[in-house]
Amino acid sequence: MATNKTAWYWLLGSVILVVIIVIGGLVIWLRYTPSRPVEISLSSVPTYQGTIYLGGAVVSPGLYPFTGGDSLEALFRAAGGTTAGANLSDLKLYITPVGDAGPQRIDINRAEAWLLEALPGIGETLAQRIIDYRQQSGPFRSTVELLKVSGMGTKTYEQLKDLVTVGDILR
Repeated sequence: MATNKTAWYWLLGSVILVVIIVIGGLVIWLRYTPSRPVEISLSSVPTYQGTIYLGGAVVSPGLYPFTGGDSLEALFRAAGGTTAGANLSDLKLYITPVGDAGPQRIDINRAEAWLLEALPGIGETLAQRIIDYRQQSGPFRSTVELLKVSGMGTKTYEQLKDLVTVGDILR
């Protein structure tokens, strides 16, 4: 008689468990709402153009025009390629975007020698003199102060005055 009662409890427990599983599955299925498909739309890629300064370990350092489709390889080829035995970590790039605001000006209070050399009429020696003057006399307060640098003439200053700025003067 005890085995009939035990079998009855097992059967009743199994039926209740199956009913709970079926009802739970129905509730989950009824609450399920498929997500909408994800749409990916690509906006048009803007076209970039401007000038780029290539310096360091290149044959002909200087400013070169570029567009958004140019590769670094094409730009370095335009600069005559890298020098023999060049350390590629010594290559320098400075990009000047072209837009309504015009080209970006070089801050003579922060520019390194290689960047100053990219300016018209400024060679390695004059670039170093500008840096030396800046270190000895403090930051330039006006671009006209470039005329105080030894070797900077009025003609050279006139060529680059629209390409340089003093930025925020450090205090």
